Amino acid sequence: MNKMLLQLGINAKEAENTMRTITTDQKNQVLAAVADHLIASTDKLLEANAVDVANAKQNHMPEGLVDRLMLSPERIEGMAEGLRQLVALEDPIGEVTGMKKRPNGLLIGQKRVPLGVVGIIYEARPNVTADAFGLCFKTGNVVILKGGSDAIHSNEAIVDCIRESLKACGITENAIQLIADTSRETAAEFMKMNEYVDVLIPRGGKGLIKAVVNQSTIPVIETGTGNCHIYVDESADLDMAVNIILNAKTQRVGVCNACESLLVHANVKEKLLPVLAQKLKEKHVEMRADKEAHELMPGSVDATEEDWGTEYLDYILSIKVVYSVDEAIAHINRYNTGHSEAIITNDYTNAQKFLDEVDAAAVYVNASTRFTDGFEFGYGAEIGISTQKLHARGPMGLLALTTTKYIIYGNGQIRG
Repeated sequence: MNKMLLQLGINAKEAENTMRTITTDQKNQVLAAVADHLIASTDKLLEANAVDVANAKQNHMPEGLVDRLMLSPERIEGMAEGLRQLVALEDPIGEVTGMKKRPNGLLIGQKRVPLGVVGIIYEARPNVTADAFGLCFKTGNVVILKGGSDAIHSNEAIVDCIRESLKACGITENAIQLIADTSRETAAEFMKMNEYVDVLIPRGGKGLIKAVVNQSTIPVIETGTGNCHIYVDESADLDMAVNIILNAKTQRVGVCNACESLLVHANVKEKLLPVLAQKLKEKHVEMRADKEAHELMPGSVDATEEDWGTEYLDYILSIKVVYSVDEAIAHINRYNTGHSEAIITNDYTNAQKFLDEVDAAAVYVNASTRFTDGFEFGYGAEIGISTQKLHARGPMGLLALTTTKYIIYGNGQIRG
């Protein structure tokens, strides 16, 4: 292991010991101070981010990914607001649950505690830097961040602000550390630091997540890609459907909860698809349609089998006509990534069937998939959106960054 990573690991374990003694009031003081400092440092953060954005454009980064990379005063305010929301949320650490008395007089319960040292490997999303710190800090965890090269200047500026606030509040600055070396070799070494890091969370594209899952010796919480679908049922309010589809596809295209694939019941295809095609063209969305949809959507191109399983993160939408809710559910469960799926319907039975049978972390009735987000769910922020089924699933807030330990009270019991 190189000396830089070794020192980060040592620093993190020392900080972990300190973090166990920090009170809720101290946590909230720091979070509020960081939020204020981020706002006060807006010009500095925008200047650093401008370097990253200029480099990204020069390297021909897709428009949707540039959007994820870009900071603005409003997005910086959003990062700060996420931290302020965490101040208002109850601190889960120290909660004792399920205290029961055994026949031998022992009182056995569970107490909620931090995971310890959390490692996060992520791509070009500077807001993750602040969100990850806030959630980890509120839950008493130490965090080591490994961002991508595309956002290195932005990430360094944000981490500088956070560490300055920690120091001003008399808390160890090593509650957060950033790995400045963005090479793949360093990332690969980081994934092997199971002696120092308790859990690893990847946030990014399919390639990054697969690499972390396959290479890491640290336990991994998968935050998956989002091949998200909307199914328009035959009973749907079609005006509502158009509004939801446009929002889910175009409000921000480079995010994991954007709609990538549309399924339309054959009984409403003639009313919906020509109108939707015009609206999508106005938003410059490329339409990749099956044969039936293609005939009703001027300007569309033929979809291929590959399109049904693709997360585009771009102004592209695949469209398929189906003949029942069962066919829609079967298609979704075959091609989705377990993220977010939606049905537009006025049929209660079909809505409940969709909710029951679609296998995903978040399943919607008559709403945009764009709401799958820790901030929108009231968590203040999110550490990621888990698409796995162990420990955590869906937007991961405070509870997902904790574990429990058993606490046992006795009065002299010995086992015979």
